[in-house]
Amino acid sequence: MPGRSTGARCEECARLDRAHSVAADTIADDPRPYHVYLAWFGPGMVKVGITAGERGSARLLEQGAVCFSWLGLGPLMAARRTEELLRAALQVPDRIPYAQKRAVRSRLWASAAKRAAEIEALHARAVGLDQWPESLAREPCEVVDHFGAFGLNGLPDAAGAVSELVAGGGVRGELLAAAGPDLHLAAGREIVVLDTRLMTGWEIVPGVGEDGCSVPVREFGEVASGSIQDGLF
Repeated sequence: MPGRSTGARCEECARLDRAHSVAADTIADDPRPYHVYLAWFGPGMVKVGITAGERGSARLLEQGAVCFSWLGLGPLMAARRTEELLRAALQVPDRIPYAQKRAVRSRLWASAAKRAAEIEALHARAVGLDQWPESLAREPCEVVDHFGAFGLNGLPDAAGAVSELVAGGGVRGELLAAAGPDLHLAAGREIVVLDTRLMTGWEIVPGVGEDGCSVPVREFGEVASGSIQDGLF
């Protein structure tokens, strides 16, 4: 598998796995109710998404949403149409690359009210759209904030993110914050972000010697937009 694989699968198996997922629109008859949500990752970074109602807020924690609110609840196809509606009518994306999320985490607004304001404004516009599917029940805007749960208060800037793990290399340091799959670590003289999805198949062993990072690290400025996308489900 390539060193940057985040799913413990080769590229062909990853494509086959995705071909049978709700995210690829190949399971249209899923009978479970789905939530439509708005998730905030930083100033100007709000996305729309859907997740199975039975999962609760687990998906929002998994993708590192700093705060979020439910928008509606209903059948899968109605949830999907609402997602498409917001993309087309309000220009709200359904994906934000992890590289962009990581780059702004240390510079987020300190006030929970200010973080929530962007979601509240977008929620009001969304529920007022005329093309809203009848089978999707609108839900009130109740913003849930993960800022404290992720440990983002006072988080220093990171130099970059680990691009891959290599034999003989490693990362050792103090854990500063954990948001979604990302660990922000003080590794020696710099702060690095480690995507734990890269760790599948690698060992976690007691560190020896000083803190530091001896695996490839890509600076945020070098990471192309969309280089590592987060899945929808």
